[in-house]
Amino acid sequence: MLLAARSAVALYRLLDVAPVFAGDDRITRLFTLIPGSDFGVDVLSAIETIGGRTLPWSEACDRSFDLVVTASPKGDLSLLRGPHVLLPHGAGFNKALPDEGSADSASGLDPAYLLRADTATPTAPTAPSDPPMPTAPAAPTALHALAHPDQLARLSSAAPRATRTAKVIGDPTLDRLLASLPLRDRYRAALRTGDRKLIALVSTWGQESLLRRHPDLPARLAAQLPHDEYQLALIVHPNERSLLGRYELAELLAPALDAGMILAGAHEEWASVLIAADALVTDHGSAALYYAAAQDRPIVGVGRGGSELIPGSPMDVLLRRIPQLGPGDADADALPEELAGAPAEELTEELTEALKAYRPGTGHAAAQAAFAHQGAALSRLRTELYVLLGLSPPPFDTPARPLPPPTPATRAPAAFDVAAEVTPEGVRIARRPLGTGTPGHHLAAEHGAASEALTRSAGVLYRRPVPYSATPASPGPPAPTDLLWSSAGWTRHTLSEYPGCRMAAIVRPSGPCLLTVRGHTQSYVLQVEPHREGGRIAHLDPAVAVSAAHAWLTAHRARPTAPTRFTCLVGDRSFAVRLDPATDEETEQPI
Repeated sequence: MLLAARSAVALYRLLDVAPVFAGDDRITRLFTLIPGSDFGVDVLSAIETIGGRTLPWSEACDRSFDLVVTASPKGDLSLLRGPHVLLPHGAGFNKALPDEGSADSASGLDPAYLLRADTATPTAPTAPSDPPMPTAPAAPTALHALAHPDQLARLSSAAPRATRTAKVIGDPTLDRLLASLPLRDRYRAALRTGDRKLIALVSTWGQESLLRRHPDLPARLAAQLPHDEYQLALIVHPNERSLLGRYELAELLAPALDAGMILAGAHEEWASVLIAADALVTDHGSAALYYAAAQDRPIVGVGRGGSELIPGSPMDVLLRRIPQLGPGDADADALPEELAGAPAEELTEELTEALKAYRPGTGHAAAQAAFAHQGAALSRLRTELYVLLGLSPPPFDTPARPLPPPTPATRAPAAFDVAAEVTPEGVRIARRPLGTGTPGHHLAAEHGAASEALTRSAGVLYRRPVPYSATPASPGPPAPTDLLWSSAGWTRHTLSEYPGCRMAAIVRPSGPCLLTVRGHTQSYVLQVEPHREGGRIAHLDPAVAVSAAHAWLTAHRARPTAPTRFTCLVGDRSFAVRLDPATDEETEQPI
């Protein structure tokens, strides 16, 4: 069997289908790159990553195969000998690309490509006296797999001849998402989401995409959404990755990545991030339909796709029914000027209001027009492929494989502008990465992670102890003694070294934290109780409680000599905080 891919996104679709032959020693899987695409640069490296065996295009054209499986009708497919199976490489056939094929046809359902094999013409002679080159053999399309009956009707209208081998199978990629839904908590744990709301941004490729029209939106959202309430992820279409390259894309997104945004991988990881997400902000890319089909959670649109989006397509229906971040009229595609330059509070409010305006069931209803036979596509396709091969399938099933856990963000902010509002109930805290808006109540920085300049500017410095097991062994003989800071020794040394610091703290992931305040003769121990709701337990990052203690002590001009309690408010959750004078044992605890 030959898996022929013209682009990375087409290859990934083929990889979702390849397991239909898992465990069958009669099947050999080979890969080839179909030349001619601007987006083929990542195909060979992706095949190498999975350990696939690759055939050069010239060798693939010289051989015959029992089955040729592709996920795009474009390219010189007629040169590949063997029964062809064509799969879609997106959801819903929503786009018409003005620079390719027929201007009014959906990409993937374009007669200019689907019928080309039936109208192959002799290759032009190399010289006037040379005879015409033989006509390339027409590629026998044995199966054109579609995901929904509406797609079959559209194909029949656009290219009736192409429907002879078309069948509604469903979408194997959606099968993988549905099979992976029980792993949602595992994916969120892998992303270190905690009790935050994970907002996923989806950007397709081309001039109408979110990244092209609103290139600063990921950075602004990553920096301005409160860090302890929201986590941001970005899903970028593989075509855009191929055009830019991994390095260039990372540099373009550097401000957002530095603020902690997750950049989802192009293969599999994008889908596991969709499952982990609490809400979606999308352009007209079809990933939103997978999200809507898999789970009924809020979706917000950004733009209407310009001239690319086909009226009446599933994605067009979805975008017209969901709230918009920015203008609500169908012809507008840009964020209004007042929103583009809005301060953090206004942008956050705009997004949260749009998410609240989403009506449950809207996305799921739109996705029904893109996917039939949900959860059964892979088994249906397996039956069809074994019929084409003339083989009986093995006696065991090959269910859709769950998606692997995604990779967490590789960067995290180490300094925050902390907005602190002291209320009768306690202290409301919102931390945002430094330098993204109006300065807050104070700057809090992690010692040993933030730069020296930020460390010297911070009003609150905190340190997270590094366990010995995480410290690499150095060559040579061991030190004769360990020289460790005591908790109070380090905090008082830090206040001495950094005159601008008002509070230094040892932040431990569990157990009490030790605080030392400039001008106070004693240190304090801080403990935070978890928040409980609906049978679940939410734990607060102790660094947040340290900032709350700083704001509370400053506002009350307090020097507690007895246990003191107040509440730390973060978003919709409240955490009980207790502040006690530290004992000698607590101040001498090593770090």
